[in-house]
Amino acid sequence: MAGEGTEHVIRVEDVYYEYPDGVEALRGVSMTVSSGEFVAIMGENGAGKTTLIKHFNGVLKPTRGRVLIKGRDTREHSVAGLSRIVGLVFQNPDHQLFGETVYDEVAFALRNFNFPMEVIERRVEWALKMMELYRYKDRSPYSLSVGERKRLAIAAVLAYDPEIIVLDEPTAGQDYVQKEKISEILNLLRTMGKTVVIVTHDIEFVMEHVDRVYLMSEGRIIASAPPRELFTQQALLRRAHLLPPQPVRLARVLFGERFAEYDIYDLDGLLDALFGGRHGGIEGI
Repeated sequence: MAGEGTEHVIRVEDVYYEYPDGVEALRGVSMTVSSGEFVAIMGENGAGKTTLIKHFNGVLKPTRGRVLIKGRDTREHSVAGLSRIVGLVFQNPDHQLFGETVYDEVAFALRNFNFPMEVIERRVEWALKMMELYRYKDRSPYSLSVGERKRLAIAAVLAYDPEIIVLDEPTAGQDYVQKEKISEILNLLRTMGKTVVIVTHDIEFVMEHVDRVYLMSEGRIIASAPPRELFTQQALLRRAHLLPPQPVRLARVLFGERFAEYDIYDLDGLLDALFGGRHGGIEGI
């Protein structure tokens, strides 16, 4: 988790964005992400989450306001230049896959960034093995399942080692085993000191990995807090069309107004409250 005084590697300052058809997708968004921080952006469909993260590598430029990536104004830099710093994985992997083979897909950015051939070979092999795709290296990306293509898009970003990694719905379409693999990757990125931003609806996943959540609704950020603070605030979650984690919902049913007395944010906390631990078990429920 980023500490006090850590450099802000992403700074969004009063950003508005209007699409060519006149739809205003962002309305005065301001936020910061510190070096080494794990951040989630959450909210209902159409809240502006994907529009926001497309500003981080310059795919979109603000209509008003500005976005700074490590102090660089995205309006003054190319997507290619910003992408060396910010690796963005779209929700739909087909929007960024175009290599003839799985190997070529992962090697593409490395070649564009002029990595030496021996480094390219080593990094492609590492990334594909990490995403459990190495056995498919000679196949077309479009012969893979949707979940496999999503992991391929992640591998392509991991291979060139950007400082900031942005993932749009990384667990969507993944089974339990592959979701655990993505968790493993995120834990590795944390140990490497990477800055990670994820867009997701997966509250349990956020509880496990994220330092801070930005909650969006109708193109605005309506709250920013650590997950444990945010996910017990029913009114805010309702406004963003999100449900609290299952243990929190169950605890509200079991404990009623006494819920606030219990430190319940996950299954371990719920079991502690029910069967002993520091709360004294289920007496009085």
